[in-house]
Amino acid sequence: MHFNTFSESVVKIKNLDLFGEQSHAKMSPPYRLELAKRMKEKAKNAKTAGVMALFYPDKRAETHLVLILRKTYKGVHSNQVGFPGGKYEDTDDDLMVTALRETEEEVGVLRDTVNVIKTISPLYIPPSNFMVHPYLGLIDRTPQFIKQDEEVEDILEVHLMDFLDERNVITTNVPTSFNVRVDVPAFKLNGHIVWGATAMMLGEIKDLLKQVL
Repeated sequence: MHFNTFSESVVKIKNLDLFGEQSHAKMSPPYRLELAKRMKEKAKNAKTAGVMALFYPDKRAETHLVLILRKTYKGVHSNQVGFPGGKYEDTDDDLMVTALRETEEEVGVLRDTVNVIKTISPLYIPPSNFMVHPYLGLIDRTPQFIKQDEEVEDILEVHLMDFLDERNVITTNVPTSFNVRVDVPAFKLNGHIVWGATAMMLGEIKDLLKQVL
């Protein structure tokens, strides 16, 4: 989809109600609801993070979404695909500033070039005890991405139509913290399997976009 067409249509989601759990449930691992219930009290004191679903035109003016592949490290999100973003810092005015700052740090997109269109439903992540606040933003130019080598293994430029294509919603088998493997819904994007919290947030963004495109 040409970016001009996309940018003219996507602003309509400002007036849409969020789908929240209705969308999240479609891409949720089967064990997640029980895990979230068990951690309900702990969630009240969760750390907070802001992430950015950033759409932009490529050199042919086709609409893309940027995701990142995180580095391999000793942590629950090691080597997983996610949005640019990260933990709220005391110097951030709010979580949208967090998302913009982290996007600039991780992929090199200057914060003052991003037009934030909508705040998406927050999502609690039990394994890391984070409440993640996603934002949908646009930049009207082809970015020159600069990868933050310390945290980002790769930058994934996902074509909008691949993201919206139902054939790229799959079921995959993944290991869990319970030492068992389970089948979970996922997106297959740019050769990577995207599941868990990122897939759940992407699911709501996809449902919103399909209302206006």
